[in-house]
Amino acid sequence: MPKSPLPYPPAFRRQMVELVHAGRTPGELAREFEPSAQAIRDWVQQADRDAGRRQDGLTSDEREELRRLRQEVKQLRQEREILATAAAWFARETGSIPRGLRVHECKPGPLSNCHAVPRLGCLLQRVLCVAGA
Repeated sequence: MPKSPLPYPPAFRRQMVELVHAGRTPGELAREFEPSAQAIRDWVQQADRDAGRRQDGLTSDEREELRRLRQEVKQLRQEREILATAAAWFARETGSIPRGLRVHECKPGPLSNCHAVPRLGCLLQRVLCVAGA
């Protein structure tokens, strides 16, 4: 779902696409209705991708799946960071490390320098890398 409501309802967009497919030009429709000619051309291109007539981009379903997967990856990274912080705090506070957990300190920089944690990106501060043994 987009971050803000779409300025034109899907039914209106479909109607514009149908008019273009019926022979009207996006310029004519832009003068008669409110959206720009480029917006109408974009709608037609996306409708053609969704119908399989074009292969030069993602379909609407693929775009939605990509958006959903990016959101899921972001959430998983946040959850992993929270768990790593909690495990490191627990190890520091109790003075013991739970069985099956290995804790060691890494230098600042990309986490790829830390052999126990898969690459997650660059961090500019010292972190405790936590990984199962």
